[in-house]
Amino acid sequence: MKKLLLFLLPTIILLLTVLTGCYNSHMSTEGVKVKDMIGREVIVPKDVNRIVCIGPGCLRLIVYLNATNKVVGVEDSEIKWTPYARPYRLAHPELKNLPIIGKAGPNPKPDPEAILKVNPDVIFACYITKEQADKLQKETGIPVVVLSYGRLGSFKDDSLFESIILAGKILGKEDRAKKVIEFIKGCIEDLDNRTKDIPDDIKPKVYVGGIGYKGIRGIESTEPYYPPFEMVHAKNVAKELNTTDHVFISKEQLLNWNPDIIFIDEGGLPLVINDYKKNKDFYMTLKAFKNDEVYGLLPYNFYTTNIGTAIADAYYIGKVLYPDRFENINPERKADEIYSFLVGKPVYEIMKEKLGGFKKLKFGDISGKS
Repeated sequence: MKKLLLFLLPTIILLLTVLTGCYNSHMSTEGVKVKDMIGREVIVPKDVNRIVCIGPGCLRLIVYLNATNKVVGVEDSEIKWTPYARPYRLAHPELKNLPIIGKAGPNPKPDPEAILKVNPDVIFACYITKEQADKLQKETGIPVVVLSYGRLGSFKDDSLFESIILAGKILGKEDRAKKVIEFIKGCIEDLDNRTKDIPDDIKPKVYVGGIGYKGIRGIESTEPYYPPFEMVHAKNVAKELNTTDHVFISKEQLLNWNPDIIFIDEGGLPLVINDYKKNKDFYMTLKAFKNDEVYGLLPYNFYTTNIGTAIADAYYIGKVLYPDRFENINPERKADEIYSFLVGKPVYEIMKEKLGGFKKLKFGDISGKS
């Protein structure tokens, strides 16, 4: 028996080596060790040519890095959901032709078997826990790297930029990652420089309604620290609520604030129009509606933050509030400049056709009949 074992030992060792090599082919220690955005140490291959993305906003960051050619599978959202509020998807219709590797949503459900069929080198993910990332990595044998947008809608959060740098390093897109960060920060700095010295007492009072929150919402849906307002130092009446969270206010509160100018997120515009038809007297009591000072904005929260759209909205808001400070800015051309850089194509006109675009909203022309 001992002689038989000695005879078979080399074969057993070889077999174990082959099996272990197959099982851990994606986890080779010859790769590069990185730390992802939730502190997990992950070994990724030195050359990454095939990837998938799961979770809100993950694929968008890969598009920003000009790495769509490495994507080999997508969540069902890229095929089933409307693309019109997601510029990255409008710019890259070819994504809808890729195999589905899981269900999208605030709690994404990746399909390990479907992922294995497309054989990615790395799985990128956003908005999943350490436990979920470890489980998916164990189930597939493929390294899972978690990225982050940081605090939602905050474009000064280092987590967003660190994620872009991390993904750029893994994908061999370091130079592009630096350019993306410089572009975003450059836009924010430009908006700040144009508006930071405007005295608060001469600014118009403003409000934004119709902001999506777990679905489309009406005029009562707002944010006290609405990022596009923050970028241009707008005088947001909702700030007195003293919270950074999304809020729903009452119509009485809005009437009490009675802002000079109101902006409507066009994702919620149909609800606002329907409500206007039923409650015209209320709306026409508001100074902004009575004076035709109501403006449409492109929705930027769709499967988390569309950074380019939020910045484009800020330029339009600046143009409306402080036209002398934005005299050299055409908001529509600026939007396409932003989209062309971030997602590779000027898609504003498509969004304008489907969503409304930057414009004054003429509620006085809307019939009061339901």
